[in-house]
Amino acid sequence: MKRFFIFVGVMLFASASVASDKDLREFIWTNKASFHKSSSKTISPVIDSLLKLNSGGTEKFLLRWLNKELWFRKSDGLVVTAKKLEKKSYKIFDVIDEQLIEVIDKKKIKQIKPNSGVRAIISSALVQFQLLNADPSIRSKTLDSIARKPDERFRVPLRKAIEIENNLKIKNRMIRLEKLLTVRFEKNISQRVEVIRSLKNDLGIDVRGVLNQIIRTALKAEKVIPDNINISQILEPEKGAIDQYDFLETNHSSTIDGSFTDLDAYLMLVKEEKAPEILTQKKLKDILTQQAEIGNIKREEAHSLDSYYKRNSVLNRLIENGKVEPVVSREDMKNIVAQYVFYEEYAESSREVTNAATETLNLINNRVSVFSFVDLILEGLSLASIYFLAAIGLAITFGVMRVINMAHGEFIMMGAYSGYVVQLFVTNYTLSIVIAIPVAFLVTFFAGIVMERLVIKKLYKRPLETLLATFGISIALQQLAKIVFGTQARPLTSPEWLDGALIFNEIISISWIRVAIFVLSIAFTIILIYVLNRTRFGLETRAVTQNPSMAASMGVNPDQINMFTFGLGSGIAGIAGVGIGLYAKVTSELGNDYIVQSFMTVVVGGVGSIWGTLAGATLIGFLQKLIEWFNPSNTLAAQTYMIIFIIIFIQFRPRGIVALRGRAAGD
Repeated sequence: MKRFFIFVGVMLFASASVASDKDLREFIWTNKASFHKSSSKTISPVIDSLLKLNSGGTEKFLLRWLNKELWFRKSDGLVVTAKKLEKKSYKIFDVIDEQLIEVIDKKKIKQIKPNSGVRAIISSALVQFQLLNADPSIRSKTLDSIARKPDERFRVPLRKAIEIENNLKIKNRMIRLEKLLTVRFEKNISQRVEVIRSLKNDLGIDVRGVLNQIIRTALKAEKVIPDNINISQILEPEKGAIDQYDFLETNHSSTIDGSFTDLDAYLMLVKEEKAPEILTQKKLKDILTQQAEIGNIKREEAHSLDSYYKRNSVLNRLIENGKVEPVVSREDMKNIVAQYVFYEEYAESSREVTNAATETLNLINNRVSVFSFVDLILEGLSLASIYFLAAIGLAITFGVMRVINMAHGEFIMMGAYSGYVVQLFVTNYTLSIVIAIPVAFLVTFFAGIVMERLVIKKLYKRPLETLLATFGISIALQQLAKIVFGTQARPLTSPEWLDGALIFNEIISISWIRVAIFVLSIAFTIILIYVLNRTRFGLETRAVTQNPSMAASMGVNPDQINMFTFGLGSGIAGIAGVGIGLYAKVTSELGNDYIVQSFMTVVVGGVGSIWGTLAGATLIGFLQKLIEWFNPSNTLAAQTYMIIFIIIFIQFRPRGIVALRGRAAGD
């Protein structure tokens, strides 16, 4: 008995499908002329009727139409699909069941090519099928398409798709998108208001865009305000601008300080053809030229009109003689403005909707402001970690040896290139970064020792000559990098797990690479504090820093300590180069972007102090981001203001935030 019912059900389903295909075939035949030559103005009713058939073949037919796979037979207009054969002949197939109809000559069929407008309408019609597609990626792309071009017709398909969607992420997107469409297109005011208020916790820029569309206003002027309109505010023009206006200007324009003056009001009335134009030099010349052409001004007199006052005198004479219409005066302009009421009218007619949108948008903007400040703190923390990583090596060499190393940036560059070279041989990016860190340290460590032995050692206690020598070395290293690696930027690719960003909400996010650099800077802070405070090398380094003569008398070799300290600082710069190279362009000029900030970080924080360097990096990082927040379009100005602030700061605290005792304090 059970098998019997299953058999009956299958037969009923099959018969329903056949009937549905038959209806679709008949519909295509009846409306064949619409498919042959369609336009965006006439095809919408045809597609709407096609969708109402609920045929299983509708989606495939629409896809073929969209992809220009449909043809029609010229003899009777039958819509078919076609496959090219040899000798300019085609096989044509039934558009529904794909059964072969005949082999036909190319001249007897014609391809159906919908234009871009028709293709857009077909794509919209396909949405209801794509929202139910088994492939989640297709459903997701369809939601992207709806979000880009929202339309009221998508609401019903979205609601049907929401009921059966089993992917939670896609379902939440559908629900949110359906809400946005309801806000835009719902006719029921109370339902629309309810949905608007439900969006108060949504920080998406698309939500703010929709709400801003609702509360957008248009400036209007009427002698009597019409009834039953949704007014945002009534504007009272500020007086005085008409009295100060220079009528000799060639062009006239509104004020640009954001105020609404009586001159702005009059210019608006002129634009709406509710007031006569202002007489300018150009308009005056046009009037006089026209009068000269019709003979109201003699040719000799026209040639003598070489000033505004002469031209104005002739104009007044023509007005008195009735040849020209009177020109508007300042008093006329004021009187005309006084006759009108100026107001801003909402594009949305419902006050309940605009009130709800305004209230919701204010709540959202308040939350956005708070989260933007939090995001600013995270950006400052991220930048501070980058500056700290770049400057910590310089802090060690500068603090212990009092050497102004202008080639410090090039050690950062060498570390980045070391990482690039490692990735040429190790294709696993995670493993390559793990290997690149010690490789970069060793390369720059030994490079620093070589530089200290050959150059720095001979220039101790001669800071100006050291500065010039290291500056020359930095130029030489840059040129060497260009010779070896070329001038183009080289990629230092991060692992896949560092792609993207850590996203808290639509406002707060930070890239995983910067998170990694932040973790790396914390790790090095801990390691350096341990090395300098818990090891013999650290003890000897601190001894040499505070009093080299006393350290030497206790058996410490200051020369050797200086060498290894300079190598350590250079090696840390190399590691910083690997971290910085993950998000910055690896070029020979990479170090130039960080050398100035590194010196500022060391000087502001306190020479020779890890905690001072950390404090200096934090101050400079947060300060730069704060200045950029006030002036986001000009980062160069932000750096200029930051340098000015640091100069002032050093005047009051020349030893930095954390001042050391000993040689660093005394020099």
